[in-house]
Amino acid sequence: MKKNIVLYILLVFLVAVNAFFLFNYLGKPIGKQKMEREDPMSFIIDELNFNEEQLEAVQILNREHRQNMMRNNSGIKKMKDALFSKLSETDLDSNVVDSLARKIALKEMEFDKMAFYHFRDIQELCNAEQKEKFKSIIKQALQKGPNNREGGPDQEGRDRNGPPPPRMGGEHEGRPPMH
Repeated sequence: MKKNIVLYILLVFLVAVNAFFLFNYLGKPIGKQKMEREDPMSFIIDELNFNEEQLEAVQILNREHRQNMMRNNSGIKKMKDALFSKLSETDLDSNVVDSLARKIALKEMEFDKMAFYHFRDIQELCNAEQKEKFKSIIKQALQKGPNNREGGPDQEGRDRNGPPPPRMGGEHEGRPPMH
């Protein structure tokens, strides 16, 4: 009889744990919040309430933009791979590192400009009311900053929305100090 009580208690515990798991991971309405993170354009399109003509134009813009971004991202990845392949070199040429870093920065700048003009093209498709809503959406996204985190101090106490901290003088110009 005592063995059965232990089994019943264990069974109830396992059922409770499974119910908790199912509720928290499968039962919660993931829908809208998860979709926003996965596909911001769907969120923007839904919020702006585009008509059929606008939807077609946005889909074309998104397709072209995605292709351009993937091409650019591929170039950045190749350059970063080249840069970090230099880590183990004993005779490191700082001019090569600087050159690769500049090329990466230029590609990143292209990336940001492409995103800017893409959103500008989307804004051009909007009517006056949609343009105001679009400005509000973009403003909110920019206030949240990278990775959709709110502004404010980071883990080291620096303000994420403010300028970067000043560089300390290092052995090589442009090289962060070693800790």
